[in-house]
Amino acid sequence: MDDVIGGPPPYTTAVPPYVTGHPHPPYTATGVPYGIPPYATGFPPYVIGRPRNDFRYQATEFFKGVAELSVEFGKGCRDVVRQSILRDDSFIVRNFGGVCKSVCVRFKFLNRYLPEDRDPMHSWSVISVVFALVLAVLLITSESDTTAPMIEKLQIHPPNATRILLPDGRHLAYQEQGVPPDRARYTLVTSHSFLSSRLAGIPGIKDSLLQEFGIRLVSYDLPGFGESDPHPGRNLESSAIDLLHLSYAVHITDKFWMVGYSGGSMHTWAALKYIPDRIAGAFMVAPLLNPYEPSMNKAETRRTWDKWTSKRRFMYLLARKFPSLLPYFYRRSFLSGNLDQIDKWLGMSLGKRDKIFIEELKYQDFWKRDLGESVRQGNVKPFVEESVLQVSSWGFSISDLNVQKKRQGKGIMFWLKSIYKRPPDELTGFLGPIHIWQGMEDRVVPPSMSDYVHRILPGAMVHKLLYEGHFTYFYFCDKCHRQMFTTVFGNPQGPLPVKVESVIPMKEDTNEDKEETEESQETEESQETEEKEKEDEVQVSHSDNNSDFTFL
Repeated sequence: MDDVIGGPPPYTTAVPPYVTGHPHPPYTATGVPYGIPPYATGFPPYVIGRPRNDFRYQATEFFKGVAELSVEFGKGCRDVVRQSILRDDSFIVRNFGGVCKSVCVRFKFLNRYLPEDRDPMHSWSVISVVFALVLAVLLITSESDTTAPMIEKLQIHPPNATRILLPDGRHLAYQEQGVPPDRARYTLVTSHSFLSSRLAGIPGIKDSLLQEFGIRLVSYDLPGFGESDPHPGRNLESSAIDLLHLSYAVHITDKFWMVGYSGGSMHTWAALKYIPDRIAGAFMVAPLLNPYEPSMNKAETRRTWDKWTSKRRFMYLLARKFPSLLPYFYRRSFLSGNLDQIDKWLGMSLGKRDKIFIEELKYQDFWKRDLGESVRQGNVKPFVEESVLQVSSWGFSISDLNVQKKRQGKGIMFWLKSIYKRPPDELTGFLGPIHIWQGMEDRVVPPSMSDYVHRILPGAMVHKLLYEGHFTYFYFCDKCHRQMFTTVFGNPQGPLPVKVESVIPMKEDTNEDKEETEESQETEESQETEEKEKEDEVQVSHSDNNSDFTFL
């Protein structure tokens, strides 16, 4: 027997309806005679057009049951409201019943517009709810239409950087400002922070100020940023090696100063660790550390994380645990080709002064240019690498930069040698000065990080700025730049003077001049022989006395 309508009936003989007297056909739609229950036929019950074991039938019956339960639940709630809230002795009826009755009486003339079979109470309640919903939708759409800003596209400028070729075949882009190399009294090298480029350097620094202090400023693009080629396996040690090659390529012969700002300070710490012999000193503004640094105490960790928004905490968690998910968020934000505020993209919570500052036109113009240069290559991998480096193990601790005595060795043999001959003490760590400027109103890099640095490195000089934020002291502040240079280098002395080689005029040789030069040469040779004989006598006399000193 078929499972659908139209199958053959279980009985072959059919009784005409006029014989049975039944007004209906002798068989049902499923082929079962009238008056016989389904279980008596020996066949399963059927649904018209579909068996009961079908999933769609079961889902339909489930939703029907849910609808029936919802209706019964609504009736129960209505009865509860009528019996408890709408009673004559309830608080609402006693205080607002009269007002409602008077309003209903005044608007009673509207009932004539309703159909005759409709309850006015039910109809007007439905009409009121629908009117409120329509009004809310209209208000929301009207506000969104008027306040929706135009999406500004990011502009990428033509490449114009100077590049050097590294030993491994990569290119590194850099930019120079200030005095030329031969007249530089001080050389500063700076690496940029996250979502920035070599154009940042010291934002808004005036060339006249660099000339006044005799400073040469060199800023470069990190691998994969700007016009620098990416480095697939980079770490902080490779970053310091790139910096070393850059210093040789741009003819920095003496020691140079490192400048670090925010996330770019990570590469400054690496330079102090891996190439300390080439660094004269460092000064940093709001240096960002690894928030998962294990040597931080509980108070410093708590004060650090409390300043950050939930979005920023979530991004740090992704960078540490699930870095493969970061490209999804980066492509939807700063790699989307659109332009937006930095605090929205990076989940920053800014102070009052920072919020006002980033709305200024000079910062907006600089931000557009710097961001466009940073994402020029459109590659998401360098940004992921930079984020992962920030929250992973650096390979060293900042406490390693402390000046301390170098251990010469261990064991009994070293102890025996030290009894007879004590080796000179050697110092390890970074011997140069370290200056840190920290705004106390900074919420991007909380002051607790600078407090941690001061606790780990007591020799570092931390300058606390009471009313400054994250951007206000470093961006477009000529007074702040002058104050930093004066603190580090003292009073301005200008660039080095130009070296001029003196040329001695040639004279014609006469016979008298030749005789004078020959006599002077003979006298000089005789004096030299006499001095050598005296020195030999002194040396022999001291060696006879078994002395350890010899005079050369």
